[in-house]
Amino acid sequence: MRDTASNKFKNGKHPEKGEIEYFDPFLERNLEHPTTDCDTLTHLLKASLGTGILAMPQAFKCSGLLVGVFATIFVSLVCTFCSYTLVKCAHILYRRTKVTAMSFADVAEVAFANGPSWSRKLSYLSRQVILILLFVTYFGTCCVYTVIIATNFQQVILHYTKVEVDIRWYILMLTLPLILLSYVPNLKYLAPFSTLANLLMASGLGITFYYLIQNLPAISERPQYGTLDTFPAFFSITVFAMEAIGVVMPLENNMKTPKHFLGVFGVLNLGMGGVTIVYIMLGFLGYLQYGEGTKDSITLNLPTVDIAAQLAKIFISLAVFFTYGLQFYVCLEIGWNQIQGCYEKASMFHNYILRTILVLASVGVAIAVPSISPFIGLIGAFCFSLLGIIAPVIIELATCWDNVTLWMKFRNFVLIIVGIMALIFGTSSSVSDILKLYLSTSTSAGGLTNGTSVAAV
Repeated sequence: MRDTASNKFKNGKHPEKGEIEYFDPFLERNLEHPTTDCDTLTHLLKASLGTGILAMPQAFKCSGLLVGVFATIFVSLVCTFCSYTLVKCAHILYRRTKVTAMSFADVAEVAFANGPSWSRKLSYLSRQVILILLFVTYFGTCCVYTVIIATNFQQVILHYTKVEVDIRWYILMLTLPLILLSYVPNLKYLAPFSTLANLLMASGLGITFYYLIQNLPAISERPQYGTLDTFPAFFSITVFAMEAIGVVMPLENNMKTPKHFLGVFGVLNLGMGGVTIVYIMLGFLGYLQYGEGTKDSITLNLPTVDIAAQLAKIFISLAVFFTYGLQFYVCLEIGWNQIQGCYEKASMFHNYILRTILVLASVGVAIAVPSISPFIGLIGAFCFSLLGIIAPVIIELATCWDNVTLWMKFRNFVLIIVGIMALIFGTSSSVSDILKLYLSTSTSAGGLTNGTSVAAV
């Protein structure tokens, strides 16, 4: 966090306009290890192509083939626009406060401090709420990623050895590799791992696509639209699979050329455009191939005896493993900035102690509750609705309060309604999963533990 940015607008007053014109935050930005546009695009792709993509055929099952295509495009436009809006507001506030970078929480606090009278009283609260939501969401994601990695390897090893080992032992064995991954010092050096994760995910998805295109039935054999009862599930799965709001500001803050993050052909639009195409293809083909037999995670529909299918699970597991580092970085940045604010003598030694503690904590939670996925779905549904949709548009209204148009008010009102819908649908779906988990038999609960309630992450 940049304290200078946080303290600039405590009185809610604008600096002199003449001062703003002579300050270029991008020329003043001085980074020891800046990331290139390619590095940033790689990170963005990895953040957006998470485990949620495996649930897209299930999402299309809820929406129907035709509606699923257009609804996925709509969700992508909403997520991309809200991320774009957050960064755009940050660029405006850079110039107003004469700082070169801000976190998500900084942007919220400064925007509220600079906004109308009602928002100034909420500036500090907005910062703390966003920090808490970000930390809880991404720490929870790290926990569930640990479970996902362990579960996939458990399935593959069990297939070949026929020896059943408790999932907790597999989780425990991940401790040292995850600690070593967490020691990667910054996003610049994490970029090769994101590249490797993208290659592994692409390989795993490539094998999956191979199975999906075999002997496809006619499109007319599948419903083209779902029902009002099932569409909320589609909306929930898709929003929280595509959302990556927590990594947007860290990525922009570490760019060598931050202006390239926005724009029609900027890093954000290119990355989200590519992600949307992959999501639509997998969802469409997966549901077209398996119909009503489509499972929560498309990998569960693959033949269990085929070596290629086993490789797909291994590749996707390794991709999730390397993705852990990017999700972990959000938690680390929040925790480390809090420590630096309290203890001026905090050194890199303490930084690595924090990294170790956070990894041990995520592994510990995963071991304690290996059926954590429905709970993380609940946290993700609640947090991402607020962080990914509602917060950015409110921040825009506060940032541009002096020049808010009627169209902007209407547009942001609609987006807030969309965010509230995502909040309600995602939360209700996750609560339903939790109830099923605890009301089912122990056998069913075990299947959920090793299975598939990860779509919301």
